Amino acid sequence: LMLDFAVSVRNVVVEYPGLRALDRVSFDLPAGSVTALVGPNGAGKSTLMRCMVALDRPFSGSIEVEGVDALLHPREVHKKVGFLSDTKGLYDDLSVRRCLKYAAAAHGLRGQELDNRVAWVASEVGLLHLLERRAGTLSRGERQRVGLAQALVHEPNLLVLDEPASGLDPAARHDLSELLKRLRNMGKTIVVSSHIL
Repeated sequence: LMLDFAVSVRNVVVEYPGLRALDRVSFDLPAGSVTALVGPNGAGKSTLMRCMVALDRPFSGSIEVEGVDALLHPREVHKKVGFLSDTKGLYDDLSVRRCLKYAAAAHGLRGQELDNRVAWVASEVGLLHLLERRAGTLSRGERQRVGLAQALVHEPNLLVLDEPASGLDPAARHDLSELLKRLRNMGKTIVVSSHIL
């Protein structure tokens, strides 16, 4: 029986001067699964996620995303992955709509397809009423949703979310958890890191 793996990580080692952040890490993530990386700050969760989405290169080991080698073909992996970094990366001076259009354009979407995708993701993540607001004026929970929408706008199969619940109040956490369930039911593979059990 051949299982369909969205991600395969083999013997990944990452070293910083005087510190081995990841020491021969290996695992497979089945397509359509939700996986939590839980550990204290400094445990290597963000480093592992950045390697998984082909933003950082491990010292050694291999990573495949939907059968694509992340070290040999990082640009191909970027097309398959939606990444929410723990720094969020919003342009505070742009409206929410412009933030989403920019993210969509960066993934090669154009014209009507781009507009359709922005409308879809805004509706999916609950941002329709905020599209004309400046990103810099949003609450933490709203900013989190914009970051998530940017990660989703090109409809990737794999979502990698670094500390998506950090700083959210209980209601916003509940909304996030409901959204992740909806995305899983759409067949997305989701990896979430947290230092909060």
